[in-house]
Amino acid sequence: MTGPLAPTTCTLPLVEVRITEFDLTCLPATGAVFDRLLALHPARVVVDLSGCRHIDAAAIGLLLDVHRQLARSDGVLTVRDPNPRIRRILHTARLDQILPVVDTAPPSPPGTATPAEEPTSAPPALVAHGRASVRATH
Repeated sequence: MTGPLAPTTCTLPLVEVRITEFDLTCLPATGAVFDRLLALHPARVVVDLSGCRHIDAAAIGLLLDVHRQLARSDGVLTVRDPNPRIRRILHTARLDQILPVVDTAPPSPPGTATPAEEPTSAPPALVAHGRASVRATH
């Protein structure tokens, strides 16, 4: 007989999630996606809100919950590219003081090297990309 299993230390370096609808009606399905995502033990989660037009208090609560769960394992949750209206909502809720809210960098001018094209001595980080489609039935 062997002793108890050691906790999983393997983590993904980065998981990106794009959300287009983020309110109470789709919260159960979105929460389920986040539960599955957190089971992968990611080091960093980026929630892309560039295609999202609305966010409500329930969605903000879910983001805070995901943030807390990630922080327990030294993970980081970042919100990327919210539209100006959602940015104001996040600011009013003071969520922008708890977790990073960032914009995608504008494209480089022609003829300049992008970070991916610049030579480096370090190997590239592994990044997991995926899509999750969440639809709520009304």
